[in-house]
Amino acid sequence: MNKILCICLLAGSLAYAAQVHSKTRDKSSTHSTQKKVTKKKATPKAKVSKKTKDNDNTQSAQQKKVATVSKVLSKSVDNNNTQDINEKKVATITRGDVKILEATENIRFLSQQIVKEYLFLFVTPQKEPVKVQLKKRLVTLSNNIRMIASTTKDVDSKDILEFLAYSKDQIAETLSEEVTEENAALMLDYSETLLEGADSIAAAHAYDFSKEERMLMAAKQMEYLVERIMKYYMALHVGFDNPTNREQMNKSIAQFGNKLNDVESYQYPVDINKVKSELLGSWYANGMYLGKSETLFIPKLMLMSTAYLEDLIVKIALYHNQNQ
Repeated sequence: MNKILCICLLAGSLAYAAQVHSKTRDKSSTHSTQKKVTKKKATPKAKVSKKTKDNDNTQSAQQKKVATVSKVLSKSVDNNNTQDINEKKVATITRGDVKILEATENIRFLSQQIVKEYLFLFVTPQKEPVKVQLKKRLVTLSNNIRMIASTTKDVDSKDILEFLAYSKDQIAETLSEEVTEENAALMLDYSETLLEGADSIAAAHAYDFSKEERMLMAAKQMEYLVERIMKYYMALHVGFDNPTNREQMNKSIAQFGNKLNDVESYQYPVDINKVKSELLGSWYANGMYLGKSETLFIPKLMLMSTAYLEDLIVKIALYHNQNQ
């Protein structure tokens, strides 16, 4: 059985590698949004400054921003459960809200992908190409934060954006330094900061989904969950094997399975149904090896295989986006 699964993983990985040179991944603009998340905002672990007194005042200002936004996040969480506010949002949905929701989806995805790739630096000798890719991801992250800032009129969202920009700057500073376990721990914290901030902004601009939008949202969440699963898969093997990280990985695997059930029960046309079958088979192979992560660590193969998995998910998302 292990040999068969290995062949499945390798076949999927080779298929994906062959496709990479013939076409680029089609990430369509969507009318989707993320589910409301009602987490309490945790202040990211402070990074030790190596600079002189001139930067101390800046650090104090940053800390004041952190304190302000933490209060905003708590307020946002409380308000998200209020029915009359939800009804108002549905009634006043605008194109700007849709653009903001698209940007929060991108931030969620990038928050996990950036740190996953940073952790990969611990196990690959080809560090420079990975760092170049990470810098490109940061540019995309900045563009999404800037788009929300120029569009939203929500006061709380504007305050949260200050916090996201701070975390993004800290990630950029960390990437310029040596790859260490201490910096990796900070990166894990920053990824959760970005995720929770994006969730809070999305909640402030939410609306009721149509059937196709719900399926599109499920596909987008699957993309994000693949990155989150692999982030913790890498973390467990590069010095961060603890009950919390293992629990988060298992929780994300279960959430992916639930979303996959929605896709499996949907009636697709013949061509997309074939993609669905490939997706189910690919996840089965990946899931088996993730279940053996305590004793089996194959990062390069798993990264290639999950990239192929994401390529299939993108095709499902594109179908639902065009079917609205």
